[in-house]
Amino acid sequence: MDIASLVGFLLGIGIIVAAIATGGDIMLFVNVPSLLIVLGGTFGVSLMRIPLSDFLRSFAILGKTFMNKSEDPASLIEDAVRLADVARKNGLLALESEEISNDFMKKGVNLCVDGHDPAFVKKMLQQEIDLMVSRNEAGQNMWKGVGDLAPAMGMIGTLVGLVQMLANMSDPASIGPAMAVALLTTLYGAIVANCFALPMVDKLANVLSYEKTNRELILDTISGIQEGMNPKVLEALLNSYLSEKKRLNNEEE
Repeated sequence: MDIASLVGFLLGIGIIVAAIATGGDIMLFVNVPSLLIVLGGTFGVSLMRIPLSDFLRSFAILGKTFMNKSEDPASLIEDAVRLADVARKNGLLALESEEISNDFMKKGVNLCVDGHDPAFVKKMLQQEIDLMVSRNEAGQNMWKGVGDLAPAMGMIGTLVGLVQMLANMSDPASIGPAMAVALLTTLYGAIVANCFALPMVDKLANVLSYEKTNRELILDTISGIQEGMNPKVLEALLNSYLSEKKRLNNEEE
């Protein structure tokens, strides 16, 4: 689980709630019509922009910001060197009995064991990487749309509240609730966009970047194994995926 996402989200919302609570009755900031306009309106309009399947999938992709734990590239390189050593000493078929925790690496190794041509294996794995990127980018675009739409729906709610207020100026009792709708929809829209949707878009971009890099590392691993590359040479090649600091640490070890 990505603790940073959960802590950041709770901290951001918690500070706003605490600031409101210290200034008076927190229930003054709860307005159901405003919530309906911002949340219902935002997701409703989002459905108009993308297919239903992409809309539903975007919630699963969003879950990566909280549940994803990117695999350490150094750990993948250790597995890669081990597998390359086994393949070089005992042949590709010996990889069948090796334990592999990463599903994408396992799929690549199984393609090797099945005797597929290196060009075909590379094409299969590259296609899977491209499709993974495409699906995740669709999810990012959906939440970026939420970040753009929420303030716009807040503005619409503000206009609705102002119209209701101006239409009932003769009734002083109705002015307060109408003004509440007008102002709270703007507040809700700003919170949804800036405390949730847009930060999640940035986090998704980071998660996607790490996931794509790890898969490219695995693609090079599988290609190296099929070429019969020396494990030490493969390790040197894959070390380029590590940060400079990690590379220096590995060299010192």
